[in-house]
Amino acid sequence: MLGLPPTWYKSPAYRARMVAEPRAVLGEFGLELPDEVEIRVWDSSAEVRYLVVPMRPAGTDGLTEEALSALVTRDCMIGTAVPQAGSR
Repeated sequence: MLGLPPTWYKSPAYRARMVAEPRAVLGEFGLELPDEVEIRVWDSSAEVRYLVVPMRPAGTDGLTEEALSALVTRDCMIGTAVPQAGSR
């Protein structure tokens, strides 16, 4: 659904660095997560990534699944952002 990943996303250097220092890499994309948020990286392959977003955006308790899915951006899908209420 997102299309082919960019070349850098598949590079061994990026993949190794993301495993070794994920907070630093995410910070370079502008995503600063609180220290209490645990980051776990599973690098399955250069072609396939899985992303689990374990937190529900504040203020979305009454939203339907369709409305929640509308909050998920491309950056959320590649792991460089978290969904925000009202982001679309």
